[in-house]
Amino acid sequence: MSQQTQRGFSRRTIIRSLLAAGAFGATSRLWTGCTAPPQQAASPTPTAEKPLTIGFIYVGSKDDYGYNQSHAEGKATVAQLSGVQTVEEASVPETKEVAETMRNMVKDNGATVLFPTSYGYFNPHSLQIAREFPEVQLFHPNQPYKDGYPKNVGSFFSELAEPAYLAGIIAAYASKTGKLGFVVPKPIPVVLREVNSFTLGARSVKPSIVVQAIFTGDWSLPVKEAEAANSLIDQNADVITGRVDNLKVIITTAEKRGVFSSGYHINQASLAPKGYLTGVEWNWGKIYAQYAELIRAGKTLMNGGIPPIVAGGLKEDFCRLSPYGAAVSSEAQKAAEAAKAKLLDGSLAIFKGELKDNKGNVVIPSGISYTLQDPKLQGMNWLVEGVRGNP
Repeated sequence: MSQQTQRGFSRRTIIRSLLAAGAFGATSRLWTGCTAPPQQAASPTPTAEKPLTIGFIYVGSKDDYGYNQSHAEGKATVAQLSGVQTVEEASVPETKEVAETMRNMVKDNGATVLFPTSYGYFNPHSLQIAREFPEVQLFHPNQPYKDGYPKNVGSFFSELAEPAYLAGIIAAYASKTGKLGFVVPKPIPVVLREVNSFTLGARSVKPSIVVQAIFTGDWSLPVKEAEAANSLIDQNADVITGRVDNLKVIITTAEKRGVFSSGYHINQASLAPKGYLTGVEWNWGKIYAQYAELIRAGKTLMNGGIPPIVAGGLKEDFCRLSPYGAAVSSEAQKAAEAAKAKLLDGSLAIFKGELKDNKGNVVIPSGISYTLQDPKLQGMNWLVEGVRGNP
């Protein structure tokens, strides 16, 4: 489930997309896109007799305590909407098998909207299905948009750097050793942004704190993840987190060894009743529900009613911080809530200068700050000062 992203919309295009997007226009920030597509006849809107049928495909188990479960929980939110019915299939590999799954959802279930939730589904499989069924809309999480893609393909994403920053604050207050551990799957920009945000949040509380990072090389390698968690604890890290698809092994390992943990993807507090501090969560249900409402109102990618790429963060309720665990002090909670308020009102920039990477190079000069959607951050290939370990 690789998660890279690119940008390319002009300011004028963004404004056009926002105006066209209706409900999304009020709540979402757009990352990229191209000139608005020409107006076409809207696809038939669902009626009481013919509900909107939406298909969801997951690369892993829908109860994996991680990335796939987060999408399944989003699907459950949409399934409760009036006039909407859903179909789903889990553990579908990133091969021609997913194309067949999507094709069957369209032909057998009458799906007119598809959410293939893994990055590896996109090229060539989703593009193939989009061309085969031009009346069906396909929406991908964090898929770079390029000119020439079929008009019925869109992309969406939830920016997790903000809740990661808040989780770093909580971790710093909990740590006694001054060392945090982070299990990292792949050194791609979206992941590095979140590792760096977590570190900057922690160092805003304790400037000398260190985040030890171990890279496993892939999204789901439970044996390596257990080894990494144990290694980090052996190196004196007393708060462990990660960005792999499923943190169950990492969190349960931390709990067994008596150290704190911070989660990812969903609320994983049930895995560590003593040591779970908080976590970084997607809120896909918010995005899915907004898409469903727009489509039911007759808006589509093809007629310009839905922008090709939509993204948001805490302000848009596209992501959130898990509830605080019992081990989180009131002082830590106040600090995190104060930082959250500043993120929401725009007075706190996570990435601002002077900022150095972990090799001593200045990566953001003094007096400069970047929003999370800035191209310079979208291509991030460095780890911030305070992170130990390299890919």
